[in-house]
Amino acid sequence: MSTLLESRLLTAEEYGRLPNDGRLTELVRGRIIELNRPFTSHGFYMNRIDYLMTQFVEQHRIGRIVVGDAGMVTQRDPDTVRGPDLAFYSYQRIPSGSLPDGYWPASPELVIEIRSESDRWKDILQKVAEYLSANVLSVAVIDPARQQVHLFSDAETTVLNATDLLTFPEVLPGFEVVVGRLFE
Repeated sequence: MSTLLESRLLTAEEYGRLPNDGRLTELVRGRIIELNRPFTSHGFYMNRIDYLMTQFVEQHRIGRIVVGDAGMVTQRDPDTVRGPDLAFYSYQRIPSGSLPDGYWPASPELVIEIRSESDRWKDILQKVAEYLSANVLSVAVIDPARQQVHLFSDAETTVLNATDLLTFPEVLPGFEVVVGRLFE
């Protein structure tokens, strides 16, 4: 469920300079929408995938993981700023060293969203399409209720079950985890 908060269209930069009033929001086509705060288990699943992926990324020194609804611009004119649960940026897209100010100038290669009980597939698929249109190479939607992971790319869509192996060969070569481990 989302609530419209602003009547005039904002740019991503204007949205980013707004004071934090404690509400969970995104900017969609220039308008601020308020999002439902997820249940506690959402944070558990986000932490779980972050832990597993960060270990791999740090061991191989290939990029950065960002979590917790860190904003990324998916569309311009009118602007859309989404907050994925987790995103991977390689050093090819955002070089190592000092972090850029504001919203980063490149899209991540991988975005992971965790489906909450209140999320509708229609809204999730809209976000997936935005991510892919914004040059994200792979989007994974973790569905705890079904213990599945839905993988999306420009080439294909795949659904993985608890016993399947989750990999991102084009984005994180060598990373693998059995889907069921995400829910332990």
